[in-house]
This record gives sequence, C-alpha cells and structure tokens, in this order.
Amino acid sequence: MLTRTLNALERDGMVTRQVYPTVPPPVEYGLTAFGQSLSVPVMPLATWVLEHLDEIERHRDDHDRGRP
Repeated sequence: MLTRTLNALERDGMVTRQVYPTVPPPVEYGLTAFGQSLSVPVMPLATWVLEHLDEIERHRDDHDRGRP
C-alpha cells in the first residue's frame, strides 16, 4: 500500500524518487516544490486535528467498545 501511495504521489508530481545503483538498491523520496506547496492548505487541517485529538480518541474508543 505504501508503494502504491508513493507511486501515485510521484505520478502527481508531489514527490521525487531516487534509486541508487547498488545491491540492494536504496530508494530516497523527497517533496517537490509542488508537493511542498500543499502544506499551505493542509496545515489548517493538521492544526484542527491536533486541537481535537482528545475528542477524536474518545470517539474511537467509544466506537471500538460498541458505544454510539
């Protein structure tokens, strides 16, 4: 699943992939400038999640215990 996600992000221009010609071949991924620009709209979402993490975890616990 991680490989598929990284391949999709590379295809979309969000990440770069560098494979080195050794055995085994190490692979490095990095954000492109385009990928870095995504942090501008995503940061408010990340901030919201952090501010509500306790409530999110309570909801998860309730769900896992079968509570509505």
